[in-house]
Amino acid sequence: MVSAANPAILAGPTPTREIFGIPIAALTLEQALDRVEHAIQARTRLQIGVVNAAKVVNMQRDALLRDDVLSSDLILADGIAVVWASRVLGVALPERVPGIDLMTGILRRGAARGYRVFCLGATDDVLDKAAARMLADHPGVRIVGCQHGYFSADQEERVARTIADARPDVLFVAMTSPKKEKFLARWSKELGVPVCHGVGGSFDVLAGKVRRAPRLWQLLGLEWLYRVLQEPGRLWKRYLVTNTLFCTMLLRGLLQRARPGR
Repeated sequence: MVSAANPAILAGPTPTREIFGIPIAALTLEQALDRVEHAIQARTRLQIGVVNAAKVVNMQRDALLRDDVLSSDLILADGIAVVWASRVLGVALPERVPGIDLMTGILRRGAARGYRVFCLGATDDVLDKAAARMLADHPGVRIVGCQHGYFSADQEERVARTIADARPDVLFVAMTSPKKEKFLARWSKELGVPVCHGVGGSFDVLAGKVRRAPRLWQLLGLEWLYRVLQEPGRLWKRYLVTNTLFCTMLLRGLLQRARPGR
Protein backbone atom coordinates (compact mmCIF):
# COMPACT_ATOMS: atom_id res chain seq x y z
CA MET A 1 0.00 0.00 0.00
CA VAL A 2 1.12 3.58 -0.54
CA SER A 3 1.08 4.34 3.17
CA ALA A 4 3.82 1.74 3.70
CA ALA A 5 5.90 2.81 0.72
CA ASN A 6 8.37 5.65 0.36
CA PRO A 7 6.57 8.55 -1.39
CA ALA A 8 9.88 9.73 -2.87
CA ILE A 9 10.30 6.37 -4.59
CA LEU A 10 6.75 6.47 -5.95
CA ALA A 11 7.27 9.98 -7.28
CA GLY A 12 10.65 9.10 -8.83
CA PRO A 13 11.51 7.46 -12.16
CA THR A 14 9.97 4.08 -12.80
CA PRO A 15 12.46 1.25 -13.43
CA THR A 16 12.07 -0.02 -16.99
CA ARG A 17 13.36 -2.75 -19.28
CA GLU A 18 13.66 -2.02 -22.99
CA ILE A 19 12.15 -4.85 -25.02
CA PHE A 20 11.92 -4.49 -28.80
CA GLY A 21 12.40 -0.77 -28.31
CA ILE A 22 9.56 -0.46 -25.80
CA PRO A 23 10.33 0.82 -22.27
CA ILE A 24 8.27 -1.60 -20.16
CA ALA A 25 7.93 -0.90 -16.44
CA ALA A 26 9.74 -3.44 -14.25
CA LEU A 27 7.01 -3.46 -11.61
CA THR A 28 4.90 -6.05 -9.85
CA LEU A 29 1.13 -5.69 -9.81
CA GLU A 30 1.17 -4.27 -6.28
CA GLN A 31 3.91 -1.79 -7.18
CA ALA A 32 1.87 -0.66 -10.18
CA LEU A 33 -1.13 -0.20 -7.91
CA ASP A 34 1.01 1.90 -5.58
CA ARG A 35 1.86 4.15 -8.55
CA VAL A 36 -1.83 4.46 -9.37
CA GLU A 37 -2.72 5.37 -5.80
CA HIS A 38 0.07 7.93 -5.60
CA ALA A 39 -1.10 9.58 -8.85
CA ILE A 40 -4.66 9.86 -7.52
CA GLN A 41 -3.52 11.30 -4.20
CA ALA A 42 -1.10 13.76 -5.83
CA ARG A 43 -3.54 14.55 -8.70
CA THR A 44 -0.81 13.91 -11.25
CA ARG A 45 -1.43 12.34 -14.66
CA LEU A 46 -0.68 8.65 -15.11
CA GLN A 47 -1.61 7.29 -18.53
CA ILE A 48 -1.22 3.51 -18.47
CA GLY A 49 -0.54 1.39 -21.54
CA VAL A 50 -0.32 -2.40 -21.67
CA VAL A 51 1.38 -4.59 -24.26
CA ASN A 52 1.11 -8.24 -25.22
CA ALA A 53 2.75 -10.16 -28.05
CA ALA A 54 0.15 -9.07 -30.61
CA LYS A 55 0.49 -5.39 -29.74
CA VAL A 56 4.29 -5.56 -29.78
CA VAL A 57 4.10 -6.99 -33.30
CA ASN A 58 1.54 -4.43 -34.45
CA MET A 59 3.66 -1.60 -33.05
CA GLN A 60 6.45 -2.61 -35.44
CA ARG A 61 4.05 -2.36 -38.37
CA ASP A 62 1.98 0.66 -37.33
CA ALA A 63 3.99 3.79 -36.53
CA LEU A 64 0.94 5.66 -35.22
CA LEU A 65 0.06 2.86 -32.81
CA ARG A 66 3.68 2.77 -31.66
CA ASP A 67 3.71 6.51 -31.01
CA ASP A 68 0.39 6.32 -29.17
CA VAL A 69 1.56 3.50 -26.88
CA LEU A 70 4.88 5.22 -26.24
CA SER A 71 3.00 8.36 -25.17
CA SER A 72 1.90 6.43 -22.05
CA ASP A 73 3.47 7.36 -18.72
CA LEU A 74 3.56 3.71 -17.64
CA ILE A 75 3.73 0.70 -19.99
CA LEU A 76 3.11 -2.71 -18.45
CA ALA A 77 3.55 -6.28 -19.71
CA ASP A 78 0.00 -7.58 -20.05
CA GLY A 79 1.04 -10.74 -21.93
CA ILE A 80 3.10 -13.61 -20.48
CA ALA A 81 4.97 -13.92 -23.79
CA VAL A 82 6.44 -10.46 -23.20
CA VAL A 83 7.66 -11.53 -19.74
CA TRP A 84 9.19 -14.73 -21.16
CA ALA A 85 10.89 -12.73 -23.91
CA SER A 86 12.35 -10.33 -21.35
CA ARG A 87 13.94 -13.24 -19.51
CA VAL A 88 15.30 -14.83 -22.66
CA LEU A 89 16.80 -11.49 -23.72
CA GLY A 90 18.43 -10.95 -20.33
CA VAL A 91 16.29 -7.97 -19.24
CA ALA A 92 13.88 -9.83 -16.97
CA LEU A 93 10.62 -8.26 -15.87
CA PRO A 94 9.47 -9.26 -12.37
CA GLU A 95 6.04 -10.55 -13.44
CA ARG A 96 3.12 -10.17 -15.77
CA VAL A 97 0.70 -7.34 -14.93
CA PRO A 98 -2.57 -8.16 -16.73
CA GLY A 99 -4.70 -5.13 -17.50
CA ILE A 100 -7.78 -6.78 -16.03
CA ASP A 101 -5.95 -7.57 -12.77
CA LEU A 102 -4.73 -3.99 -12.55
CA MET A 103 -8.30 -2.77 -13.09
CA THR A 104 -9.61 -5.12 -10.39
CA GLY A 105 -6.85 -4.01 -8.02
CA ILE A 106 -7.72 -0.35 -8.60
CA LEU A 107 -11.35 -1.10 -7.84
CA ARG A 108 -10.38 -3.07 -4.72
CA ARG A 109 -8.34 -0.18 -3.34
CA GLY A 110 -10.89 2.30 -4.59
CA ALA A 111 -13.66 0.66 -2.57
CA ALA A 112 -11.92 1.76 0.63
CA ARG A 113 -11.05 5.22 -0.70
CA GLY A 114 -14.17 6.15 -2.62
CA TYR A 115 -12.55 6.41 -6.03
CA ARG A 116 -14.61 8.13 -8.69
CA VAL A 117 -14.59 5.96 -11.83
CA PHE A 118 -15.66 6.67 -15.40
CA CYS A 119 -16.23 3.70 -17.73
CA LEU A 120 -15.71 4.18 -21.47
CA GLY A 121 -16.16 1.49 -24.09
CA ALA A 122 -18.11 -1.62 -25.15
CA THR A 123 -21.84 -1.59 -25.93
CA ASP A 124 -24.44 -0.02 -23.66
CA ASP A 125 -25.64 -3.46 -22.52
CA VAL A 126 -22.15 -4.70 -21.66
CA LEU A 127 -21.31 -1.37 -20.06
CA ASP A 128 -24.37 -1.46 -17.78
CA LYS A 129 -23.62 -5.01 -16.65
CA ALA A 130 -19.93 -4.30 -16.11
CA ALA A 131 -20.64 -1.18 -14.04
CA ALA A 132 -23.21 -3.08 -11.95
CA ARG A 133 -20.64 -5.82 -11.31
CA MET A 134 -18.05 -3.25 -10.24
CA LEU A 135 -20.44 -1.73 -7.73
CA ALA A 136 -21.56 -5.12 -6.41
CA ASP A 137 -18.03 -6.43 -5.96
CA HIS A 138 -16.49 -3.18 -4.75
CA PRO A 139 -18.98 -1.14 -2.73
CA GLY A 140 -17.51 2.25 -2.00
CA VAL A 141 -16.41 2.85 -5.59
CA ARG A 142 -18.47 5.57 -7.27
CA ILE A 143 -19.30 5.23 -10.97
CA VAL A 144 -19.57 8.86 -12.08
CA GLY A 145 -20.22 8.22 -15.76
CA CYS A 146 -20.48 5.65 -18.55
CA GLN A 147 -20.13 6.03 -22.30
CA HIS A 148 -20.27 3.30 -24.94
CA GLY A 149 -17.29 2.95 -27.24
CA TYR A 150 -19.06 3.19 -30.58
CA PHE A 151 -18.72 6.90 -31.25
CA SER A 152 -17.35 8.57 -34.37
CA ALA A 153 -14.23 10.68 -34.66
CA ASP A 154 -16.26 13.90 -34.77
CA GLN A 155 -17.93 12.91 -31.49
CA GLU A 156 -14.63 12.44 -29.64
CA GLU A 157 -14.47 15.99 -28.33
CA ARG A 158 -17.97 15.72 -26.83
CA VAL A 159 -17.07 12.42 -25.19
CA ALA A 160 -13.86 13.91 -23.79
CA ARG A 161 -15.77 16.90 -22.41
CA THR A 162 -18.31 14.59 -20.74
CA ILE A 163 -15.49 12.70 -19.04
CA ALA A 164 -13.77 15.88 -17.90
CA ASP A 165 -17.03 17.30 -16.50
CA ALA A 166 -17.56 14.13 -14.41
CA ARG A 167 -14.18 14.71 -12.64
CA PRO A 168 -13.26 11.03 -12.17
CA ASP A 169 -10.15 9.79 -10.40
CA VAL A 170 -9.86 6.88 -12.83
CA LEU A 171 -10.89 6.38 -16.45
CA PHE A 172 -11.20 2.81 -17.70
CA VAL A 173 -11.14 2.61 -21.50
CA ALA A 174 -12.49 -0.69 -22.83
CA MET A 175 -12.04 -0.25 -26.55
CA THR A 176 -10.04 -2.30 -29.03
CA SER A 177 -6.56 -1.41 -30.25
CA PRO A 178 -5.63 0.93 -31.77
CA LYS A 179 -8.75 2.99 -31.02
CA LYS A 180 -8.18 3.16 -27.26
CA GLU A 181 -4.50 4.08 -27.66
CA LYS A 182 -5.39 6.83 -30.14
CA PHE A 183 -8.12 8.22 -27.87
CA LEU A 184 -5.85 8.33 -24.81
CA ALA A 185 -2.91 9.77 -26.73
CA ARG A 186 -5.10 12.55 -28.11
CA TRP A 187 -7.25 13.41 -25.11
CA SER A 188 -5.67 12.28 -21.83
CA LYS A 189 -3.98 15.63 -21.22
CA GLU A 190 -7.30 17.43 -21.73
CA LEU A 191 -9.37 15.25 -19.42
CA GLY A 192 -7.88 16.23 -16.07
CA VAL A 193 -8.17 12.59 -14.94
CA PRO A 194 -5.27 11.39 -12.78
CA VAL A 195 -5.31 7.77 -14.00
CA CYS A 196 -6.28 6.59 -17.48
CA HIS A 197 -6.11 2.84 -18.03
CA GLY A 198 -6.89 1.03 -21.28
CA VAL A 199 -8.53 -2.25 -20.22
CA GLY A 200 -9.35 -3.82 -23.59
CA GLY A 201 -12.02 -6.51 -23.31
CA SER A 202 -12.23 -6.45 -19.51
CA PHE A 203 -15.81 -5.11 -19.51
CA ASP A 204 -16.88 -8.16 -21.54
CA VAL A 205 -15.44 -10.38 -18.78
CA LEU A 206 -17.17 -8.43 -15.99
CA ALA A 207 -20.44 -8.54 -17.90
CA GLY A 208 -20.21 -12.32 -18.34
CA LYS A 209 -20.05 -12.08 -22.12
CA VAL A 210 -16.57 -13.64 -22.23
CA ARG A 211 -15.06 -16.10 -19.74
CA ARG A 212 -11.55 -15.49 -18.52
CA ALA A 213 -9.15 -18.41 -18.66
CA PRO A 214 -8.83 -20.53 -15.49
CA ARG A 215 -5.85 -19.76 -13.29
CA LEU A 216 -3.87 -22.78 -14.50
CA TRP A 217 -4.21 -21.69 -18.13
CA GLN A 218 -2.97 -18.23 -17.12
CA LEU A 219 0.05 -19.65 -15.31
CA LEU A 220 0.92 -21.80 -18.33
CA GLY A 221 0.74 -18.78 -20.62
CA LEU A 222 -2.26 -20.17 -22.50
CA GLU A 223 -4.82 -17.45 -21.82
CA TRP A 224 -4.65 -16.47 -25.49
CA LEU A 225 -5.55 -20.04 -26.51
CA TYR A 226 -8.52 -20.05 -24.15
CA ARG A 227 -9.78 -16.91 -25.88
CA VAL A 228 -9.31 -18.49 -29.31
CA LEU A 229 -11.35 -21.52 -28.23
CA GLN A 230 -14.21 -19.19 -27.27
CA GLU A 231 -14.09 -17.18 -30.52
CA PRO A 232 -12.18 -19.33 -33.05
CA GLY A 233 -13.66 -17.76 -36.16
CA ARG A 234 -12.56 -14.28 -35.15
CA LEU A 235 -9.30 -14.88 -33.34
CA TRP A 236 -7.40 -17.94 -34.61
CA LYS A 237 -5.79 -16.26 -37.60
CA ARG A 238 -4.89 -13.14 -35.63
CA TYR A 239 -3.09 -15.10 -32.92
CA LEU A 240 -1.43 -17.50 -35.38
CA VAL A 241 0.07 -14.61 -37.35
CA THR A 242 1.07 -12.38 -34.43
CA ASN A 243 2.48 -15.21 -32.30
CA THR A 244 4.59 -16.41 -35.22
CA LEU A 245 5.88 -12.91 -35.91
CA PHE A 246 6.61 -12.36 -32.21
CA CYS A 247 8.70 -15.55 -32.11
CA THR A 248 10.56 -14.33 -35.19
CA MET A 249 11.28 -11.00 -33.47
CA LEU A 250 12.55 -12.83 -30.39
CA LEU A 251 14.84 -15.04 -32.49
CA ARG A 252 16.21 -11.97 -34.26
CA GLY A 253 16.83 -10.31 -30.88
CA LEU A 254 18.73 -13.36 -29.65
CA LEU A 255 20.88 -13.41 -32.79
CA GLN A 256 21.71 -9.73 -32.33
CA ARG A 257 22.77 -10.38 -28.73
CA ALA A 258 24.98 -13.26 -29.87
CA ARG A 259 26.97 -11.13 -32.31
CA PRO A 260 30.59 -10.42 -31.35
CA GLY A 261 30.96 -7.17 -29.50
CA ARG A 262 27.44 -7.26 -28.12
